[in-house]
Amino acid sequence: MTIRTLVLKKKLARAMKRAWPVPAWVMVKTKGAVRFHAKRRHWRRGRIKP
Repeated sequence: MTIRTLVLKKKLARAMKRAWPVPAWVMVKTKGAVRFHAKRRHWRRGRIKP
């Protein structure tokens, strides 16, 4: 078992917020120009730099 420091927890929390898809209103506002989140990350596939 590892002990997560506050710095690592904050980093993981920020990464969790960024992992969401683009909201529907953004697609409407940009007339479909922005369809997906370029920096979307899956928790298992994409790693976070320490």
